[in-house]
Amino acid sequence: MTAHLERPGQAMLRGRLRHDEPMARHSTWRCGGMAARYFEPADRADLVAFLRGEGHAAPLCWLGLGSNLLVRDGGLRGTVIATAAGLNTLRWESDDLVYAECGVPCARLAREAARRDRAGLEFLAGIPGTLGGALRMNAGALGSETWQFVAAVEMIDDNGEVRRYEADAFAPRYRGVAGPDGWFLAAWLRLPASAAGGGAARIREVLAQRGRTQPTGQASCGSVFKNPPGDYAGRLIEQCGLKGYRHGGCQVSTVHANFIVNDADGSAADIEAIIEHVRASVARATGVVLESEVQIVGDPEGRS
Repeated sequence: MTAHLERPGQAMLRGRLRHDEPMARHSTWRCGGMAARYFEPADRADLVAFLRGEGHAAPLCWLGLGSNLLVRDGGLRGTVIATAAGLNTLRWESDDLVYAECGVPCARLAREAARRDRAGLEFLAGIPGTLGGALRMNAGALGSETWQFVAAVEMIDDNGEVRRYEADAFAPRYRGVAGPDGWFLAAWLRLPASAAGGGAARIREVLAQRGRTQPTGQASCGSVFKNPPGDYAGRLIEQCGLKGYRHGGCQVSTVHANFIVNDADGSAADIEAIIEHVRASVARATGVVLESEVQIVGDPEGRS
């Protein structure tokens, strides 16, 4: 069914609510089935109104820029909450404390910190997602991780209730965090160090390294597997001769083995088949069972 705009009068929504939205339009892998409902809130008040109405009636899937997410070809029965368009407030509350909503792109945060001459967030320049995903995954690179800068967060539950928590309510770990239930709505990040005027140059270095070592310009989701303790997933995958391994329209990147690229109109099923083949092959050859970073959601086949 063609996606269409719906504005239920009883909800007084200012954002956009569509039915049967093709998720290939919103995935950095450029594949995936339909979302039964797709909501782009105008702002946080609009999101609260939606969830307090009937927005919580189906399972929720939160979407930033569409990286680190694989929607299966059968699509999603629930509701996608797309945050990037409306939940993108960013403001400085003091010289070293910045408030950002979950839809703010990581790269924008990095640039804004450099503009204010605050150090620490340069690593975010190379992460193709939003702050919400970075909080959920404790995104990191180049020896830094998101949660080392978090002072406090706001969370929202499926019923639209918003609560603030201090950072010590959470236990960050490699590519994850444990803590109170809910969805990350916003965060306060504290950046006490000065960049000594070098923040912009450091961001250029980060992006240059990313361009040299990752398949930028191709449809991928970022790193697929977490690094095992004391090693690198990409090294193990390459050691097993899997660089360039192809299934259908997708393949293991020939630039970086921990990336899967969709270079020939591949499907979500192609990507999932590669993920499972790589995991099984590495486990068989090395005894290491790789854990996926990617959130895989939806139905393998068409919805009934």
